[in-house]
Amino acid sequence: MGFRADEAKSSTQHQPCAACRMLRRRCDSKCVLAPYFPTNEVENFAVVHRVFGASNVVRMIQMVEETKREDAVKSMVYEATARLRDPVYGSAGAIYELQKMIEEVKAQLDSIKTRVSEMQEQKEQLLSISGNYNPLFSVNDPMFDSPMASDPFEFPLEGGWVYSNISAPSC
Repeated sequence: MGFRADEAKSSTQHQPCAACRMLRRRCDSKCVLAPYFPTNEVENFAVVHRVFGASNVVRMIQMVEETKREDAVKSMVYEATARLRDPVYGSAGAIYELQKMIEEVKAQLDSIKTRVSEMQEQKEQLLSISGNYNPLFSVNDPMFDSPMASDPFEFPLEGGWVYSNISAPSC
């Protein structure tokens, strides 16, 4: 009973897929599940197996065209994960919750749009009441032509009081 080198080579190159590893069976090159559940994705197969069962997963994969099988497996993993989270509604429950959130956000957006338009109307009313009042007056405003706007040392003092009346502090 001899052990051939090419058999050893092929057995070391082909690692069992996640499905065969979990089900503890030999994984050969014709394994239907191997392309969709690689060795490092045991969790994905465990979820799908728990919800659908291994034989049903194989049957569903075989029913789908080869070009669409990868998408079908992704859908099964998503649905199985959703079923474990919400056993009654599954992914439909998640979709319903997302749609509900979208409706709430739309209602908030409509409310905010209404508030913005009301504030714009109030702004326009206030501007029409106040005329051309500009809170940021210009430097060319006549208010700045007063003596107070000039050099503070040349500011005219009433009563003849001058800075010279202040005595310097004695040391």
